[in-house]
Amino acid sequence: MLFVRTLAVAASLLMAPLALAEFDWNTALNGDHRGEGNAARNDARHPRETLEFFGIEPGMTVMEVSPGGGWYTEVLAPLLKGTGKLIAAHYDPNGGSYSRRSLGGFLQKLGENDVYSDVTVSYLQPPMAMKPAPAGSVDIAVAFRNVHSWMRMNQVEMFFAAIYDALKPGGVFGIVQHRGEPGSDIESMKKTAYVTEEQVIEYAELAGFELDARSEVNANARDTKDYPGGVWTLPPVLRDGEKNRDKYLAIGESDRMTLRFRKPAE
Repeated sequence: MLFVRTLAVAASLLMAPLALAEFDWNTALNGDHRGEGNAARNDARHPRETLEFFGIEPGMTVMEVSPGGGWYTEVLAPLLKGTGKLIAAHYDPNGGSYSRRSLGGFLQKLGENDVYSDVTVSYLQPPMAMKPAPAGSVDIAVAFRNVHSWMRMNQVEMFFAAIYDALKPGGVFGIVQHRGEPGSDIESMKKTAYVTEEQVIEYAELAGFELDARSEVNANARDTKDYPGGVWTLPPVLRDGEKNRDKYLAIGESDRMTLRFRKPAE
């Protein structure tokens, strides 16, 4: 009887680290691995609040779609290292010059710090190979300020469908996107990157998602959204250079929707 009890105690101790696993948010948000100036954008982008709203937890498989230069990858990689899995679904290496430049910079980032050693990179190859992860393998997919780019590529429906397929039943798709004024037309959305919530919800529902919740954590009431140069007029791009620079810095980054969709459970 003592032997059985000893085995039970030993088993509970082995399981304890996993059960008690917690994210190291301080390292993820402010660690030395962060790119120059990136941690300074935490106050504008609210990564912890955003990811907690999406429901990220230790042990999950998370897929970041179109990670670009990897701003959010810097946060996700240390959170999930040793506690889960991060899939970065990036551009096709056989795509055009922009795709190769973007992917090349991202891969260089991953090679410069061991914090990224567990990141799995997959490739988005529309229209023939939109399989960023095995079907039904992902707990949470996230996309940050990408919907307008998918619209400009005329492939937005493919992206939503591929993400839906990759998610487990009941899985979450979290979207942060520059928020356009209601009634904006499609061409204006493509040109300015400000997409209406209604349009994003329509794309998601067409793919089979259900809107689960909204958050205003990334809202910015100072953003007037009426710039000839679109959202890139504001920080961090500041397309107009020194022209009205102080004005745009005072506005800050764009007004953004934060939406949580869910794939229906089987």
